Amino acid sequence: MANEVPAKTHGVGVFLELRRRLQSGLLIVGKDVAQTPADVAITSGDSSLHIRTPRGVLYLTLPAGVTFEQGSCIPTPAGESCGEELHFRLRISVERSTDEDSSASMMKMLRAKKAYCFYCQGCMTRLLEDRVFKRVLPLPNGNWNAIVDDWCCHPDPFANKKLLPRAEDCLMGDSFVLLARDGSCEQTLTEEVSPVGTQDSQDPKKPCRRLALISCASCSSVLGEAVAPETLKLYVTQVVVEPAVGDRKPEASLNRSLFVERTVAVRLLELSNSLSTYHFSVQTPDGKAFLLLWLLNSDSIIASVPETRVGTERSNGSPALHSPSPRATRALKLLYIACSDTGIQQRDTVTSWEVSVIGHPVVLPLKVCEELLHVMDDSNSTLPASMRCMRSYEVAYLRL
Repeated sequence: MANEVPAKTHGVGVFLELRRRLQSGLLIVGKDVAQTPADVAITSGDSSLHIRTPRGVLYLTLPAGVTFEQGSCIPTPAGESCGEELHFRLRISVERSTDEDSSASMMKMLRAKKAYCFYCQGCMTRLLEDRVFKRVLPLPNGNWNAIVDDWCCHPDPFANKKLLPRAEDCLMGDSFVLLARDGSCEQTLTEEVSPVGTQDSQDPKKPCRRLALISCASCSSVLGEAVAPETLKLYVTQVVVEPAVGDRKPEASLNRSLFVERTVAVRLLELSNSLSTYHFSVQTPDGKAFLLLWLLNSDSIIASVPETRVGTERSNGSPALHSPSPRATRALKLLYIACSDTGIQQRDTVTSWEVSVIGHPVVLPLKVCEELLHVMDDSNSTLPASMRCMRSYEVAYLRL
């Protein structure tokens, strides 16, 4: 049920969510950290928020240009969670920062007539050498086939035709790029045919689809598909793209979960801004919905500190040299439902999305869909109990 608390949760000591556009924030302090509002005092420092509790002072580093308005923090009702949490409202001042919108996906970085190298995100092996594209073009959005009849007054001219790149093209989809295969691919990539989906028992004439999966020759990570003999489809969650500058090597690969989290968050934000949509259906390559996402806020700044870490970061008012202050980071706030959820309310919501065709499709490999769900479940487990659910949805934050 929607109001059930996930089995795997962490004891939340302090949770902070700031809203840049509203210039306000919500602070939640667990009763294991402070028993009454009088036990909590909030002050500001140099680009930081100081939260004083009976356990000591917790120092939260804020993004550049965000400052707390002294004296604005007031207690507010915690509702049904009043026995476990203390809630406070506060005001902030936000200056327009030059790096506020600096997060950009690979799609925004790619330009024509510039050289790029493609690396495997898993092992950082160089996959494609110094690619220079004459054209970098966006593909029609994910559901363009469904509305093609509205464009044409005659039979679909695109029926049974694929949009494929020429030799020096880069075609960009919502979650992938299409590139022409060249000689260097033979040494760095492997190809294996794999079935997708199962035989439809209702229609025995319908064949089982098969995909030619493209993997890294070094670590065997699946990178994408061969959609045609000379065309590669590489997913943005599987590769790292950097400008080709001399012999410079890319930095070490990010933690896999963090890379998936940031890559998906940035892409969802870009798609939401360009398509004016807030509903996304994360699907596997066979078109099966795996995860439903509803983007609520794109201007959140969050910090979550476990109860076990409150009071251990610094002692006697002196910085702990071995442990940096927790940092508040930009994030997307989302509602989500796993399509495999068996709850009655969740199934009804999934059916409603399917019937009404709600949700812009975002296609990702099955393993990446599972990784993304794990990231969101882990985010949900770190939230205060009062914030984990909203009606039939669960709540999660994806960091930018």
